[in-house]
Amino acid sequence: MSTTVDLSALPYLLDASQRGWVEETLAGMSDEEKVGQLFFNLFHFGTDTFGGNDLTNDEILARYHIGGARYHGGSAAQVQELLNSLQASSKIPLLIAANCESGGNGACAEGTYIATGAQCDAARGDAVRAEEVPFRTGLVSAREAGVLGVNVNFAPIVDILFNWRNTIVNTRAHGTTAEDVIRSTGAKARGLRASDEDVAVCIKHFPGDGTEERDQHLVLGVNELSPQEWDDSFGRVYRHHIDAGVEMIMAGHIALPAYSKVLDPSLTDADIMPATLAPELIQGLLKDRLGFNGLVVTDASHMLGMTSAMRRQDYVPRAIASGCDMFLFFNDIAEDFGFMLDGVRSGVIPPERLDDAVRRILGLKAKLNLHVKQASGTLLRTPDELAIIGCEEHLRWRAEAADASITLVKNTLDQLPLRPETHRRIRLYYLDADAGDIYAANPQALATFVAELESRGFEVTVNNGADRVKGRTLKYRDEVDAAIVVANVVGYAAENNYRIRWKIPMSTDCPWYVHEVPTVMVSLNYTTHLHDATMVKAYINAYSDNAEAIRQVVDKITGVSAFHGTCNDLVWTGKWQAKL
Repeated sequence: MSTTVDLSALPYLLDASQRGWVEETLAGMSDEEKVGQLFFNLFHFGTDTFGGNDLTNDEILARYHIGGARYHGGSAAQVQELLNSLQASSKIPLLIAANCESGGNGACAEGTYIATGAQCDAARGDAVRAEEVPFRTGLVSAREAGVLGVNVNFAPIVDILFNWRNTIVNTRAHGTTAEDVIRSTGAKARGLRASDEDVAVCIKHFPGDGTEERDQHLVLGVNELSPQEWDDSFGRVYRHHIDAGVEMIMAGHIALPAYSKVLDPSLTDADIMPATLAPELIQGLLKDRLGFNGLVVTDASHMLGMTSAMRRQDYVPRAIASGCDMFLFFNDIAEDFGFMLDGVRSGVIPPERLDDAVRRILGLKAKLNLHVKQASGTLLRTPDELAIIGCEEHLRWRAEAADASITLVKNTLDQLPLRPETHRRIRLYYLDADAGDIYAANPQALATFVAELESRGFEVTVNNGADRVKGRTLKYRDEVDAAIVVANVVGYAAENNYRIRWKIPMSTDCPWYVHEVPTVMVSLNYTTHLHDATMVKAYINAYSDNAEAIRQVVDKITGVSAFHGTCNDLVWTGKWQAKL
């Protein structure tokens, strides 16, 4: 029997007045208006809609009655203006989401980065900072996103990094065990709730990423754990957050085949679907077994983990029929709206399932008191509130998070510190990747690194990685006092995983020089680069390429400050050579 929402219970806890607004609103809606509530639309600055339909924002709201909005890019002022405009033009107030996984930088261009999930995990060596860093990350996320008009945060990520080859959540996961993930993401969720802003928490990506190396942006993700293994790991994490009152869970385009077959023994391999299209996982496992009474949203519907399952005409309504309550992003707004409406009219989405989904959506809006704010004229935000973004307190917390987390993974030849008095001439090797699009390396990272070193009295030469000629080793030793290898490899949805890629075959960037001069390698993003450079004897994980992180890395390389971060065992990638 399908589980239907109880708006008086967690996570809603609505009073009679709030429940009355939900029921009155639901009763007055047409099928078209109900269908519209199921969709999050993605707004881009410079274009009106992800679907490219040449509609104004007002026309999107009037014609398609969307229930939620997300946006991409924009300064704080631009974002606030957009969100105010959307709320002012919407009959029913909107859920507005941002991806603030690491702080306010996920909400606008000026937002304050605090710490990634991996960075939060690296602070676990200190009992206070182990919870302080993720708590502050959540608090800053809510403060800075809230003043823009955001009321849902698509974070924290509660995936568990089991597989070192997985770069999809390598920096985004909060640990390699259920215990660490619960501690860190629990603190981040508490931080989100501790602000004065009403920002709902959305954890992701059910049923859990991190067990394999492939990216569900490009292929169906598969979590191969047995039901018992899942219950003992991801299941514990989800139970913790459900008990803590998490309002929303994002379903990933990730299959859980062993559990699916236990829940529905009739399923064959050919029947296995991503969680977003699997009623046995969303309705059976998440809502029934785990007792989740909140709102389930799909991950982005353009990802191949979903699109490879069946025709879009079929999976658009099937996602809601399977137990998801909101559908993330249109492809073509008119077409997808039509697919969903056809699913309602044909019975693919039964009336009770449609009403249950819309009731959960309206229930969250009522919990956030969006209807009250709309009626009182306090829903829109004002420019003077933007002053909190990038404020002194938040920048201080960013610095403290960097200090707590930057990790000296190994220094087996005791080559640190490097000082200008003894290692004045530095050869710097900079390794990056052509990520492009949404995630990209900081274009100023190399210049910042060089400037920081030079400000301490070093002479820095950036190596020409396109050169194959190594030259005389004795001459190299005469000219170079120490080598610093900076890996700033950043990637998104163009490969299933991202590793170091040398500029050319046998490039002079390759660490052939580790026995010629003291050599230190620093990763500004992924944590497992030792796998491709096991010969390096001093290795640091810094987790970020912003100016503050780079400044503190140089402080620690030069002995101005100590290393406080803690690494997990996956940094060794199972290779004994990496520890030498």
